[in-house]
Amino acid sequence: MSAVTVITKENYTDEVMNSVKPVLLDFWSERCSYCRALAPLVDEVAEKTPSVKVGKISFDDQRGLVEQFGVRSLPTLIFMKNGKELCRSVGLVSKEKIQELIRL
Repeated sequence: MSAVTVITKENYTDEVMNSVKPVLLDFWSERCSYCRALAPLVDEVAEKTPSVKVGKISFDDQRGLVEQFGVRSLPTLIFMKNGKELCRSVGLVSKEKIQELIRL
């Protein structure tokens, strides 16, 4: 079983807004080379941090969520707790930076 959840407009409320755990959202696209480089780091953090739910949102398939969050550049990571955005990171970042984001 994957430690990463695919987030869509259909499951967004249940998986993100109603989550008892904090949520790290990874906005990505298959066409984005930086997204592909970041993916294994996000996956590793997801595997090693069960206290945080990690969700991936496709920039291409989930335009409503992309617009809702005002995502204009990829990759974008958004850390949420209790349904509220705490911080975000745009661009390719290190695993250490991802871990810093989720320590808030």
